[in-house]
Amino acid sequence: MNPLLAAVVTISDTRSLEDDISGNELVKLLTAAGIEIPVRRSTTDDFLEIRDLLVSLCERDDIDLILTTGGTGFAPRDNTPEATRAVIEREAPGLAEAIRRETAGSTPLAMLSRGVCGIRGSKLIINLPGSPKAVSECFGVVRGVLPHAVALIRGDKPH
Repeated sequence: MNPLLAAVVTISDTRSLEDDISGNELVKLLTAAGIEIPVRRSTTDDFLEIRDLLVSLCERDDIDLILTTGGTGFAPRDNTPEATRAVIEREAPGLAEAIRRETAGSTPLAMLSRGVCGIRGSKLIINLPGSPKAVSECFGVVRGVLPHAVALIRGDKPH
């Protein structure tokens, strides 16, 4: 099986790649899981910018998985879930539900995350919150199923 290839996208009006604590944490976690990261980007919380970046990443051949960090809460500029829904063709609600269910035990604020997960073409998109602690906890929930999920999306495994 080919290695998993991920894009890390930080969504924030206040952070850039130079001071991206959550994105750095996600890169560390992905690398430790043996997932390669050929693409790392950042964008503002603007709906159209997020949507357009996700669409362009879905058109690339060098990634299987897009993980976003940030923009999943209740603040007026938290547009990541809406932009992701505008991009995906099929939702993967079990992933988002598992993330919220499993992390609610360590922080009740997990129920305020509106992150979604879904598939566009052959890409799996997963929204993670914007704090390093939340990134670590949420990624830990889905880490084990990513190889199987991507293999199914690629058509490498029968369902």
